[in-house]
Amino acid sequence: MTDIRMGVIGCAGRMGRMLVAEIVAAEGCTLAGGTASPGSHCVGQDAGELAGLGRLGIPVTDDTEKLIRDADVAIEFTKPEATAAHVALAAGLGTPIVVGTTGMSTEQEGVIRGAAERVAVVWAANTSLGINLMLGLVEQVASRLGPDWDIEIVEMHHRGKVDAPSGTALALGRVAAAGRGVAFDEVAQRGRDGITAPRKAGAIGFAALRGGDAVGDHQVIFAGMGERLELVHRATNRAIYAKGAVRAAGWLIGRPPGLYGMKEVLGL
Repeated sequence: MTDIRMGVIGCAGRMGRMLVAEIVAAEGCTLAGGTASPGSHCVGQDAGELAGLGRLGIPVTDDTEKLIRDADVAIEFTKPEATAAHVALAAGLGTPIVVGTTGMSTEQEGVIRGAAERVAVVWAANTSLGINLMLGLVEQVASRLGPDWDIEIVEMHHRGKVDAPSGTALALGRVAAAGRGVAFDEVAQRGRDGITAPRKAGAIGFAALRGGDAVGDHQVIFAGMGERLELVHRATNRAIYAKGAVRAAGWLIGRPPGLYGMKEVLGL
């Protein structure tokens, strides 16, 4: 069989470089190319050298449309406003796409949902195996413990992360709400400051920490009277996200249009 040609949109970023390295190393995959934003100093550089692999003879471009045309599947880890445009472009060209960008607005999320009516899309706030197992555990625990158990979600990321709470923290909150059979937006409490009054019954609280080079820590606390249950995941290397994204990209080949998550990719 011919290797799956994977294109990396945003190959100049930290995740993009790891994606290039993972694709090159993965059996049955080949790098179709990579793009950087127009005006980036990375445009014209060799994608392999940029990823620390040595020369591959594949220059980084700013032509996202050509990359998507040339690829069997695209992987997108950029910024929300760019992601929405790229996903719409992929849908128009009939190319399946993996989306790992977080911090999108309701309107931008709507673009992704619309694209999934035309092509297969994997949309995941976190592509690691451990986090996706944790999502299932959180939903199960929330469904078994009553509303008298308070739920708090704490996350920590590096100082450069621009959105808070993290997309993964919000995903954990959504599955906890689903486990309880309540609407997430009605119970989410994003932050506390000053005189906040007593904790609202049934609320799902969030706390976001930023500092250093933390890759990603997530903790879900179920606090009852006299006891507490905590589920924790700590990422120590971003390569886990690249591995999961490349796995998702390979899984997409031949899938019908639809919006998929890592739950389907991993068969959880």
